[in-house]
Amino acid sequence: MAETSETKSAIAIGPRIVASGGFDLLYREGMGLIEAVAAYLDDLGRIESRVLPREAGFLYATESMRLTTRLMQLASWLLLQRAVNEGEITRENARAEKEKVKFSATPSQRGGPGYEQLPPTLRDFIDKGDRLFERVMQLDTLEKGNLPDMDSAEARANGIADQLARLKAAFGRS
Repeated sequence: MAETSETKSAIAIGPRIVASGGFDLLYREGMGLIEAVAAYLDDLGRIESRVLPREAGFLYATESMRLTTRLMQLASWLLLQRAVNEGEITRENARAEKEKVKFSATPSQRGGPGYEQLPPTLRDFIDKGDRLFERVMQLDTLEKGNLPDMDSAEARANGIADQLARLKAAFGRS
């Protein structure tokens, strides 16, 4: 079936979602998390890290650096997207700039020796950073116009395949 420009625009919901009010909430949440992590690492985190056993202290330094790096990458993405939403730069310019930001891979599994000894506050910030990263990656994928693989286990587990099937049915695409 040949796609018409009407069909393509009907399914191009990614840019609309990213430009919606939901983005404003994500932006505020992301920037709030960045500020909270910075304040924690500069104050209470320093105090908590000093009393950790050696192995946990090394892990604290590693995880706090990973978290800070990840959050700065997310901040870049959020700031670029906000600039697009406010008309300060074009979507194409933002896309080119976003391609320069290479997100660090999220570890497939958290934990390992010393992880449970990390301060609960740091572990909570790591979890929040991972969740924020996943949300931004989903929006980035949608914004690029890439739909998730309908056959992937992750899509099925998250109900994405079902939602996309409903959208396609509503817009008459197979």
